[in-house]
Order: sequence, then structure tokens, then C-alpha cells
Amino acid sequence: MDHSPHILIISYSLSGQTKNLLSALIAGLDSTGCHVHHERLQPVKPLRFPFGSVAKTVEMMLRTFMRQRLAIQPLTAQCDQEYDLVIIAGPTWSYQPSGPILAFLDRDGSRLLHHKAVIPLISCRGYWRMHLWGLKRLLKRYQAQPINAIIFSHPAKEPWRTLGVFFKLSGRYPEKMPLLKRHYHRYGHARKQLAKAEEFGRRIGAQLKAKQSLAHLDFHDPIALP
Repeated sequence: MDHSPHILIISYSLSGQTKNLLSALIAGLDSTGCHVHHERLQPVKPLRFPFGSVAKTVEMMLRTFMRQRLAIQPLTAQCDQEYDLVIIAGPTWSYQPSGPILAFLDRDGSRLLHHKAVIPLISCRGYWRMHLWGLKRLLKRYQAQPINAIIFSHPAKEPWRTLGVFFKLSGRYPEKMPLLKRHYHRYGHARKQLAKAEEFGRRIGAQLKAKQSLAHLDFHDPIALP
């Protein structure tokens, strides 16, 4: 009988940053012999990235700040299997979880997360605390057990990070703009952060295989959160 840990990852990635982190994390989990099912949430009406204009970006920011849900396609049957851990991964949208993640929790949270150990993974530009606080409240509503959290922030400094992300979302190239390019070199997470995500995956896998608690793993790392 196979006693390897089984992990369900529920994710949404608009720009690909969460996807990149998860690819690295899953590589780390795989290296320890864990079985991973990665369920990517698919909006009924796919979103375009970038949004294409400053006006559309501002509109999206306002909607997401108000926690507007985005309807998602049905999940695959594999999500209904038994798992030792659920990882819910996605970006911060205007201080909040993304619309597809909120829609998943509304529709499937009580069915899939009841009494399950959950670790949120957040990709953000730096403003993650309200996101995590709100997500934990929702998880507890569905009697899930948020036992830890993994946060990765874009490595640029403020205010250049916020400006860079805003212009990137609106379809501009902040790394080429005269005012920004000296302070904002690229959009998204650095390679060393992806390496750190893989390390986190190995640590999680090792703890699960040893049947040790994940609550005491320290993910507040200066590379993940520069």
C-alpha cells in the first residue's frame, strides 16, 4: 500500500507568477515522493492579461477591492479524493484574494476543505496581510485548518514596485520607462525566489513523510519576502 503524502493544490494565476512559483514548489514536493494533484481554476469568462489600458486596470482594481467573484468552471473529480494537505495559491488583487479563488471557496469550500489542513500560498507586490487575514477567515468559516502560510513578494522596492505592477497590468513596459527603469528592472519573481519555492516544497514534503506538523515550518524568509 502506498503511504506517500497526497497533496491537492488549488490555484489561479493570471500573469503566470503564481504558476512559476508552483512549478518550483511542486518540483520540491515531487523530489520527496509526494503525490500532487494541481487543479488550476478556469474562469467561465477568461481574463485577458494585461488588461490593456489604465482605465480597465483601475476598474479591475475597484472590482477586486470589493471582493467581486469570478465564476469558475467545475473542478475535476480528482479534487474529491482524500488529501493530507491542501495548498490554495494565487495572487493578491487589490489587497484581496483573486475573484476565482473567492468563487472556489464559495462553491466548493465546505465540500473540499472541511477539517482539512490548508496552507495558503500568496504571490504579491507586498500588500499581503489583508489578503491572508481575509482568506483565513473564509477558511475557518468552512471549518478548514489554516496551519501556515507561504508568501512571496516581488523583489523591487516601493514605490517602484507598485508603479511597475500597475503599468504592467495596464499593458505598458515599466522596465523601459525613463522614470522607472532604474528602479524597476523586471516584472515578477526573481529566479532565487523560484529556487526558494522549490526548497519550501522539499521541506513540506519531508515533514509530511515524517508525519511531523507543518505549523512550525518558518516560511518568512528574506528571499521570499525581500
